[in-house]
Amino acid sequence: MPLSIKQKTSRNTAHRLGVKLHVSCALDCCSLWPYKPATMQQVKTPSSNPSLAHSLPPLTLTRLAQEWLAEDTPHLDPAGVCVGTKEVEAKLLCKSPNSVLAGSPFFTAVFREVGCSVEWRYQDGERIGADAVTLTAVVKGPANCLLLGERPALNCLARASGIATRCSELRTSAAAVGWSGEVAGTRKTTPGFRLVEKYAMLVGGASTHRHDLSGMVMLKDNHVWASGSITEAVRAARAVCGFSSKVEVECQSVEEGSEAAAAGADIVMLDNFQPQELHAAAQRLKKDFPSILIEASGGVSPETLQQFCSPHIDVISLGCITQGCPVVDFSLKVIH
Repeated sequence: MPLSIKQKTSRNTAHRLGVKLHVSCALDCCSLWPYKPATMQQVKTPSSNPSLAHSLPPLTLTRLAQEWLAEDTPHLDPAGVCVGTKEVEAKLLCKSPNSVLAGSPFFTAVFREVGCSVEWRYQDGERIGADAVTLTAVVKGPANCLLLGERPALNCLARASGIATRCSELRTSAAAVGWSGEVAGTRKTTPGFRLVEKYAMLVGGASTHRHDLSGMVMLKDNHVWASGSITEAVRAARAVCGFSSKVEVECQSVEEGSEAAAAGADIVMLDNFQPQELHAAAQRLKKDFPSILIEASGGVSPETLQQFCSPHIDVISLGCITQGCPVVDFSLKVIH
């Protein structure tokens, strides 16, 4: 008897947990496309998980804040003479309605370094109101110090909130068609800003994917060509990473995916497949290698995401989460 979408997704989840389910079924690829909408699911939002900021090491926050401040003011601050050290308050205003707030720990860390305090009206993961301008926080401190921290802090908040907002929208879009896999980012991040952007993905409800080259082995086409074959590349990588790291292989065809799975890869990335071809390839690989994870990547955009969702796809990664992502418009205005 054919499995329902819910049953198939549950089976895939069980395989990810290492549970072996013995299921015999005849799969019909045509029945999977188009992927029909299901009942709207509750989208995972980090506002229900306020501990995300606790994942940021305090020393790392301090180091980053110091680097950003040093970059912006490497020498004198002539404008600081104009305002002096009198105590002032400034309103943090959000001018992008319905945005998801993210990056407050970085914003606060910057102002802490210059002797200012921040009182937040919203928490990371919360959606800022629909008004054209919304008071989001109040910053207090010496005028010259507050203005020293203004731009580095706003840069973090605008970028992080933009990414979190996009991730939240992508999760909502995927849930609208009943897909419960992982929407993931990539390593296509801004140099020096990766921690901010990866944190923002979590706040928006997406998966960070690997944080860096040390986090997981991903064998791309260049690795395979340099090694001679997928099998040899997987063997060499596994000899180094052992049991503690997953191995993923970028594949351009079902045959390459089968070779990767047979060689011991944990994840097969089907790269730059058209949706129909993707679903057929993923179904075949899942049938032959039930415990393999399938990632879809390449050519996926917010507008086309739903076309790539199917019960046999576990992860969909999108470079547009960080590349070309709109920022949220924040400004800081001294109260006078």
